[in-house]
Amino acid sequence: MPEPLLDVKDLRVHFPTDDGLVKAVDGVSFSIAPGETLGIVGESGSGKSVSCLTVMGLVTRKQADIQGDVIFQGQDLLQLPADEMRGIRGAKISMIFQDPMTSLHPFYRVGDQIAEAIREHRDVSKREAFNQAVEMLDRVRIAKPKERARQYPHEFSGGMRQRAMIAMALSLNPDLLIADEPTTALDVTVQAQILDLIDTLRQEFNAAVIIITHDLGVVAEHCDEIQVMYAGKIVETGKTDDIYYSPHHPYTWGLLGSIPRLGQELDRLNPIHGLPPSLINVPSGCAFRPRCRYSFDRCISDVPELIPTDGFHADACHLSLQDKERVVREEVLAPR
Repeated sequence: MPEPLLDVKDLRVHFPTDDGLVKAVDGVSFSIAPGETLGIVGESGSGKSVSCLTVMGLVTRKQADIQGDVIFQGQDLLQLPADEMRGIRGAKISMIFQDPMTSLHPFYRVGDQIAEAIREHRDVSKREAFNQAVEMLDRVRIAKPKERARQYPHEFSGGMRQRAMIAMALSLNPDLLIADEPTTALDVTVQAQILDLIDTLRQEFNAAVIIITHDLGVVAEHCDEIQVMYAGKIVETGKTDDIYYSPHHPYTWGLLGSIPRLGQELDRLNPIHGLPPSLINVPSGCAFRPRCRYSFDRCISDVPELIPTDGFHADACHLSLQDKERVVREEVLAPR
């Protein structure tokens, strides 16, 4: 096994509010090595983005009660002073945020914004930084990069703004790239282009990549490992083939069931009924129990642990392995 670039251990991020303690992340552990791609999947409010914002140092102990370890290249990022964390953020760990229109400043040219990120961490002139920005726009396949670098964000299409954000994130050749819903609000063709681009640049820079998404269909061809989150916890983790061809958690079954399959006629998709729980008042026992049609008495009182069933494949469900395999065979992967 390669040495992990990032190793997150039992991360807990709890936000105190007037209504109670919001357990946004509640005991999450994962690791990723250089050159690997990890997909973190789950509905809105499952804790995906908060986990990675904490890794980036954008959620701090001034805002939340943070416990656990975030080891990056041998350093615990949670113990670093703010000025040291600023030196790592952008240079060694970069993030592509969900909405590029709000991440790019509307009053400044795109090339100048990328150049500013470069100058923040490197001792180069404005002209040299701008030239590097143009080169990065070219590498993310934006046509006429020199001309585009002098334009404002509103002059870019959605796909081009996302490419500009990728150019900014990779301009300092980071070791870890976090992409938070990188294909949201993009049409299907552009989604595929953006994910292919991230994959190509990952190989070129030998960077580790974390892709955060709510859609299992998005990450099928691009991730080495997938973690499924629900109510602030990881409920299933494994290699990509494990998650798609032998899923063991009812929540994962629901996510897979809501994806349309090519070549099959459907009147409507099969959604997961109900809503995610309040993270202030998480249900007793299994948090997914109120939405799960396979729950039984034990699910009411006992919180399921994330237990390995086969190598790296682990899930947090009280059903027996035989029952899980039967449901997968007869319902989840059976022709609709």
